[in-house]
Amino acid sequence: MTDTAKLSVNDGEHEYKIVAGSVGPQVIDIRKLYATTGMFTFDPGFTSTASCESGLTYIDGDEGVLLHRGYPIGQLAEQSSFMEVSYLLLNGELPNKAALDKFTYTISRHTMLHEQLMQFYRGFRRDAHPMAVMCGVAGALSAFYHDSTDITDPHQRMVASHRLIAKMPTIAAAAYKYSVGQPFLYPDNSLSYTGNFLRMTFGVPAEPYVVDPIIEKAMDRIFILHADHEQNASTSTVRLAGSSGANPFACIAAGIACLWGPAHGGANEAALNMLREIGTPDRIPHYIERAKDKNDPFRLMGFGHRVYKNYDPRATVMQKTVREVFAAMKVSDPIFDVALQLEEMALNDPYFIEKKLFPNVDFYSGVILSAIGFPTTMFTALFALARTVGWVAQWNEMIADPEQKIGRPRQLYTGPAARDYVALDQR
Repeated sequence: MTDTAKLSVNDGEHEYKIVAGSVGPQVIDIRKLYATTGMFTFDPGFTSTASCESGLTYIDGDEGVLLHRGYPIGQLAEQSSFMEVSYLLLNGELPNKAALDKFTYTISRHTMLHEQLMQFYRGFRRDAHPMAVMCGVAGALSAFYHDSTDITDPHQRMVASHRLIAKMPTIAAAAYKYSVGQPFLYPDNSLSYTGNFLRMTFGVPAEPYVVDPIIEKAMDRIFILHADHEQNASTSTVRLAGSSGANPFACIAAGIACLWGPAHGGANEAALNMLREIGTPDRIPHYIERAKDKNDPFRLMGFGHRVYKNYDPRATVMQKTVREVFAAMKVSDPIFDVALQLEEMALNDPYFIEKKLFPNVDFYSGVILSAIGFPTTMFTALFALARTVGWVAQWNEMIADPEQKIGRPRQLYTGPAARDYVALDQR
């Protein structure tokens, strides 16, 4: 196989190096394309462009594969913990017990927010969306933690990383508490990362909160399944912001803002709203027929995926988790009956099988989060909480990359050519 690609342009031939990663498709290195041809590539959405070199996460959408540092997501979600996966993403290898204990201890000692930041919440309206609050508070961290904003110092970068991972559950839980008018709960470092978050969200000062181990495990799995997902829109936003030299807190705030978009982080909310629209199991066949009708605008939300052209590997774990949560909480809501029956019918319908429209992680996660007690407005906030570790790991990798430079996408200009200014009284 040739190690170069040849491009013929304007009677000239140019060669570009072909680069191979450890797995996945090869890439054509076109960094010198403009210098040699005077042309750019045109790739809206950058769907055929590798914007960076990364060793964190690998996705094979055709085969339904998702690896973190080489480990299959199913194995991590079933056998690991969110703290262990966080360590893996940040450091490249799974920790031994001593390393994991030290990492968990370090994270637990950064869970509290500066007290003035707690006052910051009261500047928001009570009905503010939790993502608006999280975006503002995450960005404000840079105003309080000046000792971890020097991106040239590896130690400060790691301290900032630990702070972001540790404080995001506190930020998210406080956003929820503020929206419902309940007092904030300070972290309890005797609990696990996920158990602490559940207590800060659903506990009250007037009585003790007992963490349900099944719910705790389900939430931990959800966090693992959303920890990182390669160069998606929000991760690319974090990298792009970081490429300018912005501090890590500002970069994560930018990622939260991007994730807020309904095309990115709001899919599980859309899937749950669809289930509520269907209402009862007997209405499922009607909606399936609507979904098959190309002239009907209705679409089954939570089915199919832009990247995965096979079964979403994260959905396999969530499918099992749904049933565990339902059994533990004795769920009897018809919406959940709709979800289970719709899943079964779609998985056995030739139309969906042929088009590979399998349930994805968003189909299940929204149902689980609703059963646990989270309002739909919190769904994306929980996504941001989990994805923070991926954003932080990607940001660290980018800063340490000697090939890194400020992001500067090009464009295909279609506006007016050069023209002369016309005085106002002559127009």
